[in-house]
This record gives sequence, C-alpha cells and structure tokens, in this order.
Amino acid sequence: MEFPLIVRDFLDRAATAYPDRTAIVDEPDQPAAGFGGGQITYADMARLARGQAAGLDRLGVPTGGRVAMVSHNSARLMTSFYGVSGWGRVLVPVNFRLSVPEVRYIIEHSGAEVLMVDPELRHLIDEVPCKHSFVLGEETDELLWGSTDEPAPWAGDEHATATINYTSGTTARPKGVQLTHRNLWLNATVFGWQTGVSDRDVYLHTLPMFHANGWGMPYAVTGMGGEHIVLRKVDGAEILRRVEKYGVTLMCAAPAVVAAALDAAATWDGPIPGRDRTRIVVAGAPPPTRTIERVRDELGWEFIQIYGLTETAPLLTMSRMRQEWEDLTPTEQARNLGRAGAPAIGVRVRIDGTGEVLAQSNHNLEAYWENPDATADALADNWFHTGDGGAFEGGYLTISDRKKDVIISGGENVSSIEVEDALMSHPRVREVAVIGVPDEKWGELVTALVVTDGEVTEAELIAHCRENLAGYKCPKRIEFRDELARTATGKLQKFKLRQPYWEGVERGVN
Repeated sequence: MEFPLIVRDFLDRAATAYPDRTAIVDEPDQPAAGFGGGQITYADMARLARGQAAGLDRLGVPTGGRVAMVSHNSARLMTSFYGVSGWGRVLVPVNFRLSVPEVRYIIEHSGAEVLMVDPELRHLIDEVPCKHSFVLGEETDELLWGSTDEPAPWAGDEHATATINYTSGTTARPKGVQLTHRNLWLNATVFGWQTGVSDRDVYLHTLPMFHANGWGMPYAVTGMGGEHIVLRKVDGAEILRRVEKYGVTLMCAAPAVVAAALDAAATWDGPIPGRDRTRIVVAGAPPPTRTIERVRDELGWEFIQIYGLTETAPLLTMSRMRQEWEDLTPTEQARNLGRAGAPAIGVRVRIDGTGEVLAQSNHNLEAYWENPDATADALADNWFHTGDGGAFEGGYLTISDRKKDVIISGGENVSSIEVEDALMSHPRVREVAVIGVPDEKWGELVTALVVTDGEVTEAELIAHCRENLAGYKCPKRIEFRDELARTATGKLQKFKLRQPYWEGVERGVN
C-alpha cells in the first residue's frame, strides 16, 4: 500500500490524537489580535485551516495557485502552512524585512494570486499589485479562516510544490526554491526524530517562520502534538521570560539570537530558565567555541548545531552531544559541537575536486521557480551543489569557506552581488566589492570596499542602499579605497580582499 506524503498529515494526526491540547499560544501583542482567541487547540487549528482552504476556494484560487504572506511570526502564518498547502495550493512565505521593490519582485515572479500582509506592513497593499490583497486582521479572519464550509477535496500529490521560499544567492535577484510535500514531510520527520521532538515539547518560535518554513518545526512539532509559543520579535530577555512562563523545551535560532539570550542571562535575576531542560538548535553560521561553551555552562541548555540551506529544506547534517565525547573537556566537546555535523538520516555528503560540499537527500529542492538554468547548475549530476567549501572526515562535515558570493549575517543570506548593484547605482561610486568580515554578534558583517570619483560619505551610501534593499542586506561598514586589486584580466579576487580580515581565524566562515 502506498499513498502520498503531504504536509496536512501532521495537522490531521494532531487533531485526531490531541484535539483539546493547546496547539498555539499567539503573541499577545500582535497588531491584529484576536485570532482564535489567542490560544488555539489542535481542533481549532484544523478548523481554521479548513476555513482558510474554503476561503481560497471562494476566491477562485486553483490547485497549484500561489498564496503569498508577508508576516512576522503569528498564529495566522502558522496555520497557513496547512490552510494553503494542505489543500494543494502553494504557500509563498515572504521575509517581512524586505523592501518594497524586493517584495514586488517576489509577488510578480511567483505569480501569486493572493497577498496577505501584517498590519505593520499595510503600505505594501498600495505598492505591490496583486489580484487579491488583504491586511491580516478581522477581514481575513472572516473571509479566509472563518468559513464553516468544507473545502474542495484534494487527492494529494507528494511531488506537488508545497512552498516557494525566496532566498538571496549569487545573483542580484532572489531565487524561488520549490519544495515539494515530500521534501517537507521527510525533512520534518527526520529533523524531529534527530532532535527528539515529542508530545512533551514546548517549542518557542525564535526563528522566523518564513525562514525555510521555520526549518520544518511547524510540521514536526505539530505532528507530535507539541505546543507552539509564538514570538513576534526577538528580544533576549523576552526569550528567557517565555522559557520560564511556558516551560519551553526547544527552539531554533541564528547565532545572533544565541548572543541575545546570553546577554540577557548576564543580568537575569534568579536561576536561568530552562537549565537542564531546554535545547537550542543553531544554524546559519557556526558560533565560536567559546559561545557554545557559554550556552552549555551559563544557560545550561543543550546546544545542537545543524547545517543546511533553504534549498535542502534545510537539514543536511547535525552535531549533537554523543556518548563517545563524555570524557572530553567542555572545550573539546564544544569544539566538536561547532562542526557542521554528521549527515542526517537519508543524506549523502561528499566533497568534489574543487573542495565544494555536495549533498543528496530526499529534502533537496525540486527546482528554482521559473529558473531552469540555475536549477541545472545547482542539481548537476544529481547532487545539490551547496556553494560551500569544506572537509568531510570521520563521518563529520566541517564548513571552511564559501565558494559563492554569499554572506551570512544574523542567519540571513545576503548576496554580495545584490549589494554591489545597489551601491553601483549611486553616481559617485566607480568600483565596489562587498565581502563578509568576522563579527562576534552577526557572524559576518556586510562590508563594502568602495572606490569613488567624488565626495560621498559612508552614511550617504548606506542610506542609498536602504532605498532598494532590506536593512539587513545593507553594508554595516564602508571602507573607501583608491583602487581594488584585480587580476591581469580585470577580475576581482574576493578571496584576496577577504584575507586580511580573516587572518588568525581557523576557517573562512563565521
């Protein structure tokens, strides 16, 4: 017997086994409050997802139609993973930090028929054309979630696209990563299994849900009947308060969030919440060994390191404390945990002749939306080409460098080419090279090396970038140069430009 693996399976199981259990505790200060009363059971969540699917039926959105949502973490976004994809449509979760031109491009490129935006982003309704546009709140609750009609049935197809997640890469335009139901289903089950997700878990959404679909935890935790605690905006002290109030046992985070929690712990009054109970899964860039030691010592939380990309849904490898390391010193243990990790179940890793990390798994993307050339390059020879350089020894992967022009700052991908394009559009800029330099808080700091042909200040150039780029993509530092060293053929060698900033650092990523 065989039937399709679809994301609705996770909610169906929770609603069957745990209908009266709290599914979601929404952020109390959501600007559009009141969704489901703030606390939603799994029976409520299943009803709201069916209502959303029925609402999309009424709008005439067909199977395979794209539904975009630009939102901070919220119960509405969480439910949309099921109300949209669960009945055969495609969810396009959009980074709420993006600028208007960036959002407009994604809506146009994806062909989204529906656009829903957070109340703080209502200006997008006027500036981003879409067939059906809504500000999240009472109107959408009534129209898209409030229906008691049964949605049109969908037979299910595990190879159908469930989400399109846009990611910055090596080009000036973001690419739409097509993830199928099969991709998401298997990522969630493997990730959930290897992190030990159970019905006892209380999961805090410190990670933005738009980011690779919350790494799959909206599915994995739901399938096991765990409780979701929504955090709208990251704040270190608030993270500790939520851990204490709700008994949080699990969260996923970028290194900057880890730093915020450690900073808050330094002034916390009383025992640190979650000691010997909470585990934190970190990815985006490997934190320094000392930071890992501090998480385990000062917070008393279990530290789990993973490696992956949006294109891999995202889990490829995991480094988690193991029995063989028990007799090592805390520093040696932390150093082991800082590696990218061992391949997850069903993942194959190898290093090609150029030193690039390649991966095969059931989680790898189906394709880049409407971009066959990029798809062919990324999936050449039936391996996903990560663009990262590394070593694979003793069953563990270590990331040592980036072959692609990508900077990871605060856990977000930043295309250096995209930032260079923005700077080059300023009339005073003649040449520019954008690189990532090590930074303790952000992992890598977006830094621009600029040659000008007239007077212009650092502040003016950063402000110019903000007109067309999300704030996190804009350079945090600009250094003015008389010239940029090039090869005889005129090519910039960024590895040489990066070299002075990375001297004394063990690896070329941070």
